[in-house]
Amino acid sequence: MSMVTLVFSYAHADEALRNELEKHLSPLKRTGRISTWHDRRIVPGEEFEGQIDRYFSEADIILLLISSDFIASDYCYQIEMSNALQRHDLGKAVVIPVILRPCAWHQLPFGKLLAATVDGKPIVQFPSYDDGFVQVVDAVSRALDKLGAKTPQAVQAQQAGRTKAVDATVSIGRSTPRSSNLAIPKSFTDLDRDRTCREGFEYLARFFENSLAELKKRNEDLETDFHRRDADAFACSIYQHGRKICQGGIWRNARGMGGDICYSQSGISQNSYNESMSIAENGQVMGFRPLMGGHMGGQRDQLLTSEGMAEHFWEMFFAPLKQQPRH
Repeated sequence: MSMVTLVFSYAHADEALRNELEKHLSPLKRTGRISTWHDRRIVPGEEFEGQIDRYFSEADIILLLISSDFIASDYCYQIEMSNALQRHDLGKAVVIPVILRPCAWHQLPFGKLLAATVDGKPIVQFPSYDDGFVQVVDAVSRALDKLGAKTPQAVQAQQAGRTKAVDATVSIGRSTPRSSNLAIPKSFTDLDRDRTCREGFEYLARFFENSLAELKKRNEDLETDFHRRDADAFACSIYQHGRKICQGGIWRNARGMGGDICYSQSGISQNSYNESMSIAENGQVMGFRPLMGGHMGGQRDQLLTSEGMAEHFWEMFFAPLKQQPRH
């Protein structure tokens, strides 16, 4: 099949994540599986017209980039999504929900569709955005295989009935090839960095406290301890038959020397650490970058989400217990 068009339906607030996804889809474009794609920014609460964008209504693959902002958009929800699902039910397009951020989406009309990621896991909850978007690319590849089953005659008839978009600034026509390298680097402020650090640390605290509680519930021979020293530090331990096996401390590093969030296997310390995370960005999104990267399979430069950072620290903290013989 040729001339496959992929359309993004997304909220303006999610533009940075959409740009990241577009970069990951580049291999499909370079290998000729997707000839072009279109985009439209959806601003929550904006006035919408009754006429649906013509290219959107005739796309082969429609990616719904789901978040609370997406759901809140009248145009996105009442116009684009409704039209997309109708075309999906008629077999005229393949609609794939991509859950960007946690939100109540299962009970909505598109909740019946198979999400791009396994179990509909939100992109921001993967260890890194790359890990999540790779699954999205796989889902699009499967959709392309499905579309490839169309007969050449059906494809020609479908393409013959398509017309040019009225507003070329909204949709880029098939006769107008364009680069996917259109993302302009964003500027992040000190406030953005401080919020990212604080939110990441709060996620770490919840992650460790909940993981320890579940570990204790599943193992009668284990006792766990979680102690929140203050707003910027916590310590935790695992005991087996009363003997301490695992110990760790995590704290926000106000001095900024060596990293923004530090981990030590000897507990909370301001003098030494085994690993640290620094706030980093790639021009589109912010995340965390490990200083050591020893447990990341050599991917030291990978930008981690809060969950990726938590799993990285947990692996270091939990490793001694996994090496213990169980009786």
